[in-house]
Amino acid sequence: MRWGLIPSWVSDPTIGSKLINARAETLTQKTAFKIAFRNRRCLVVADGFYEWQKQNGTKIPLLIQLKSERPFGFAGLYETWTSLSGESVPTCTILTTEPNEIVRPIHDRMPVILPKDVEDFWLDSSIEDHRRLLDLLLPYPAEEMEAFAVSTLVNSVKNDFIACVEPAQLCRSSPDSSDNG
Repeated sequence: MRWGLIPSWVSDPTIGSKLINARAETLTQKTAFKIAFRNRRCLVVADGFYEWQKQNGTKIPLLIQLKSERPFGFAGLYETWTSLSGESVPTCTILTTEPNEIVRPIHDRMPVILPKDVEDFWLDSSIEDHRRLLDLLLPYPAEEMEAFAVSTLVNSVKNDFIACVEPAQLCRSSPDSSDNG
């Protein structure tokens, strides 16, 4: 799927670049997300996410992950947009909420990470009690998470090396080819 929700009813697909995240608090009020929240919920699987913290005029990249280092699911929404030429473009967005104690010093929002035991409920399109769904969109427990500085290699999407997820003090200034991946 392409990141950045393009609602099925829009004519200009560039709106997707503005809809990479959706605030949990306003999901039911925003036209762009209302229908997808009702009918097209998904999980966006990850094992961490990056945020940048300003320190002494420098932006330090941090990796935020579960202490267990296990993959998890971000609460997401999806749509399939159809271009004028008939091409189907599947798109998605992740939901954000207030930050927990780990993320708060770094950023004023965080992605909603759903606990494993509620993932099936989130994905069940027959659920009509949207209040119960909204109640799931909370900050993930801080005691189960960690954040640490990583290499500035993450500042470019072209870099896909193991060094991008290693603590900064272990990172090498230039990854060798054996670390690609």
